[in-house]
Amino acid sequence: MPSPIHHGGPPQLSVDQLRAAVLANEVDTVIVAFTDMQGRLQGKRLHGHFFLEHVLDHGTEGCNYLLAVDVDMNTVDGYAMSSWERGYGDMFFEMDLSTLRRTPGHPNCVTIQSDLTWLDDSGEVAQSPRTILKRQIAAAEEEGYAGYAGTELEFMLFEDSYESAWDRRYQGLTGANRYNVDYSILGGSRVESVLREIRNEMYAAGMTVESAKGECNFGQHEIGFLFDEVLRTCDNHTIYKTGAKEIAARHGQSLTFMAKFDEREGNSCHIHLSLRGTDGAVVFADDGREDGRSDLFDHFLAGVLATMRELCYFYAPNINSYKRFQPGSFAPTAVAWGMDNRTCALRVVGHGGGLRVENRVPGGDVNPYLAVAAMMAGGLHGIREALPLPPVCEGNAYVGDYEHVPTTLAEARDLLAASAIARKALGDDVVDHYVNAADVELAAYNSAVTDWERVRGFERL
Repeated sequence: MPSPIHHGGPPQLSVDQLRAAVLANEVDTVIVAFTDMQGRLQGKRLHGHFFLEHVLDHGTEGCNYLLAVDVDMNTVDGYAMSSWERGYGDMFFEMDLSTLRRTPGHPNCVTIQSDLTWLDDSGEVAQSPRTILKRQIAAAEEEGYAGYAGTELEFMLFEDSYESAWDRRYQGLTGANRYNVDYSILGGSRVESVLREIRNEMYAAGMTVESAKGECNFGQHEIGFLFDEVLRTCDNHTIYKTGAKEIAARHGQSLTFMAKFDEREGNSCHIHLSLRGTDGAVVFADDGREDGRSDLFDHFLAGVLATMRELCYFYAPNINSYKRFQPGSFAPTAVAWGMDNRTCALRVVGHGGGLRVENRVPGGDVNPYLAVAAMMAGGLHGIREALPLPPVCEGNAYVGDYEHVPTTLAEARDLLAASAIARKALGDDVVDHYVNAADVELAAYNSAVTDWERVRGFERL
């Protein structure tokens, strides 16, 4: 990761630019949103003039149940911060005006991302994913470090609309490519109208777009972005994910980031992470060592590796997440690290100022704030405890003698609940909140009857 960091595209909008655009009728809508537990943008669309006259100085609120619901927006039990007994009150949207940007795919709209605070002035909503990451950023700064990250999201593009896919219960969908188009220029050309619009809309929203490339599953592609400060990367990730879906829908198509759509290759979200000094100094590299890695890097890597199993919930938060972890699938099964070794959970890549760790465990369904926060918490634990780095994996980690990445959400849930490291780094309130989220997901899955069960059991059992 070279320095200095280059921000591509136009700069983030200023409030003065927004005011001028609203008065000129170039912008008429302001989205104020935060990222929920599932990684989705939740919030409000405000009329531009109303925003300038009332919301800019006084803010807006939203129901605290937004951090205590399942994917279907059902109110569920078990959350300390939000319940029927507590009355489902409001949270305050603490707008981060540095995130003000054009909304991808909506030329007359801008978006502002927010943190959440309590209306009684008791402070931040600790369970908010963005706040969880910001606390790890602060912890790193106390040690003299700043984090930089890049996320690599894969998705599958289909010819069917979202409405058609829903009505068909996601059966018999047609991939936008009929065969494996990994790195294929011809295969990318087949869907370039969608990919090009996504790239250009993200660039106009202030993101540094690198490239698009085909992947292995039918209709599977990846659009890459330049790394940045960890908070900005996660903000961009969330905007991109929402915008890409909206752009696909406008083309009459659909795309999914779910970790495992079918029995072929799943959608990954590899996360690249490095630290620098708060003054920008390179701290992960040491030219005096034969391997080029500093002691600090080895301790950081050892910490991420040592906490991989107990923090895995934050890398794989759903039932479906764990179906990616298959031998020989380019999704990891072994808790191991290697030098440019894609069979390992952690892959070390780059050199000098670009030396970094790639976490290959997360899938496309990951919440980026939670995953990056978990990596930073694990890495900082490794630095503080000066953890020794286990031997490098130099062969096929799939067949090596290593601990296994958790194979189910239930296993990951129990590991997180029992993790003293997670509770110390993130807080009991955060850990208990997300353990309950896992319980909610598990209960929903265990009560569902699947197509697999019907096919096996309808006639033959």
